[in-house]
Amino acid sequence: MKIIADFHIHSKYSRATSRNMDIPTLSQWAKLKGINLLGTGDFTFHLWLEELKKYLTPLEDKGLFLYEGVYFILSTEVSNIFSQNNKVYRVHNVIMVPSFKMAEEVNKMLSFYGNLASDGRPVLSMSCKRLAQELFNISEDIMLIPAH
Repeated sequence: MKIIADFHIHSKYSRATSRNMDIPTLSQWAKLKGINLLGTGDFTFHLWLEELKKYLTPLEDKGLFLYEGVYFILSTEVSNIFSQNNKVYRVHNVIMVPSFKMAEEVNKMLSFYGNLASDGRPVLSMSCKRLAQELFNISEDIMLIPAH
């Protein structure tokens, strides 16, 4: 099977995004564009996580979810802002997790470093190295991808 994916998206709960960024609409547009695997974006935002639980059917032990023929993987983007060697860094990272339970564990950990309820893409006061350490302490099944 050929996989065409888009992992770096946002929900309707991120700044400067369409109110139509919901699972049914994302699924509809994915089909039109020939995309068969989408990141959910923004699982750190509590209202979006509840919507994801409502719409997405987990595929047992696969780390994937299904909605009307489109596969999804739980993803979020975070903005890390930190100082190192007297310089301030701003780095965006994409995090992907295989289950709702793990998303909740990641959210609990991240809540110590930033306000997850302020935006779909939270700002965290932690280095990328610290983020990786904390995520992989939760599970080695988590994916961390530098975004930009």
